Amino acid sequence: MRHGMLTAGLILLGTISGCSSMGVEPWERDILAKEEMQLTTDPIEATTDDHIYFSKEASSGGRGFGGGGCGCN
Repeated sequence: MRHGMLTAGLILLGTISGCSSMGVEPWERDILAKEEMQLTTDPIEATTDDHIYFSKEASSGGRGFGGGGCGCN
């Protein structure tokens, strides 16, 4: 009985601590801000994507925030 309780406690502790390191820590953000870590590194491609999005959604700068030209969020 005691062995089962110890095992259950260790499993519970492992489950609780398993999600404690999700996300990016503040000291890791400098690595993710490097140019080679960006999804679009070419400025011309980024400008073209912005223009296409603006033409379709009728809103400027729509990649960073919700909503569009139709009034829906």
